[in-house]
Amino acid sequence: MSKEFDVVIERDADGYYVASVPALHGCHTQARSLDALMTRIREAIGLCLQVEKATAEELSFVGIQRVRITR
Repeated sequence: MSKEFDVVIERDADGYYVASVPALHGCHTQARSLDALMTRIREAIGLCLQVEKATAEELSFVGIQRVRITR
């Protein structure tokens, strides 16, 4: 059985790519390249599903918005 997850990918100040899976709380990883990141996030998803006993929150991707706050 296959299952699909939305993955959010960002780049930090040190140039690392960071991936997180909103449907799996605490499921994230990082890597220097996108290829390595995708390998690692697949591994992380598998581990998160084992720990959570295959329970993932059902979310539908809507979009991303950038919000500016002025202090």
